[in-house]
Amino acid sequence: MGKAAAARKLASAAAYGGGGVSVLGGALYGLLRVEARVARKTIGRLDDDPPDPTGWYGRGRPGPAIKVALLGDSSAAGYGVERVEETPGALLASGLAERADRRVYLRDFAVVGAMSSDLSSQIDRALPTEPHVAVVLIGANDVTHSVLPSASVRHLSEAVRRLREAGVAVLVGTCPDLGTIKPIAPPLKQVARAWSRRLAAAQTIAVVEAGGRTVSLGSILGPEFAAAPAILFGPDQFHPSADGYRSLVTVLLPSALAALGLIPEDEAEPEAYRGEGVLPITAAALQAVNQPGTELGGTEVGGSRRGVRGLWVELRHRRRHPGTAAEAPQHDGEDMTVAEEPEGAGEASGQG
Repeated sequence: MGKAAAARKLASAAAYGGGGVSVLGGALYGLLRVEARVARKTIGRLDDDPPDPTGWYGRGRPGPAIKVALLGDSSAAGYGVERVEETPGALLASGLAERADRRVYLRDFAVVGAMSSDLSSQIDRALPTEPHVAVVLIGANDVTHSVLPSASVRHLSEAVRRLREAGVAVLVGTCPDLGTIKPIAPPLKQVARAWSRRLAAAQTIAVVEAGGRTVSLGSILGPEFAAAPAILFGPDQFHPSADGYRSLVTVLLPSALAALGLIPEDEAEPEAYRGEGVLPITAAALQAVNQPGTELGGTEVGGSRRGVRGLWVELRHRRRHPGTAAEAPQHDGEDMTVAEEPEGAGEASGQG
């Protein structure tokens, strides 16, 4: 089965409740379950949870504020770092405050060890806060716990639908390439790489179909990390280090600004010389898996969202910004109050 067919099959299986085991084969699935237990034991668990980045960012900047919900697993929570300024939440909120010149209120709902099936409970907690954008990082634990890809994608698709129905813009960082993780030994390494990449493609299709946008994170645990593992991986050699999380946020930040409708005018349209343009969804999803940092979101061609090959998707390679110096969050009662909708949120709530 080709990669395009595999990605379509996973997304279809998620929509109609199919199993999806045949994408990798039943024998490989059984092997993955056994070897994954060994890898999880090797990786272990730190005693302390990561610092909570929930709070206000952008002191002295104007309102109205941007409200951000951070959902997902340990990669969203910042597992392994010691200072709150090193967490993805603090880095992302600080970057948004600087780039948008707005106050930002971030709530972190991510849970270490979470899988796609845990998103529902996180959304239950997030929706009452009325976020303008939800940033979701999920999928790696589904792979290491041998969750069927169809089940993973089904849970993610439902999560995105719930958020979009509530008027929340959604950005999903898709499953990273797990093939370079040191605690994962062959033959699991090869299986994990194939599984995670195809899961990422299926996540992309499902998220965009549900009205969100995605950015591919293959480089977060892929070639970029393999080239400098001592710097970009943390002590367990599975989760990113502080520098690794900073690299992660440089990928997420431009797409988060786009989801909020807060991009510069000169970046409003795709640029062909940068490899940007409009493609059918499956072709775009597979290209995104092979080009980390690729952002996809639904668009229209000739007034229609769909062509003969499915949903039309705008493929972008957003310009990364120099790293922002992260600040520690301020908390409620520290001379800040939650304001109403930020400028540009109207565009954000209607993005696809």
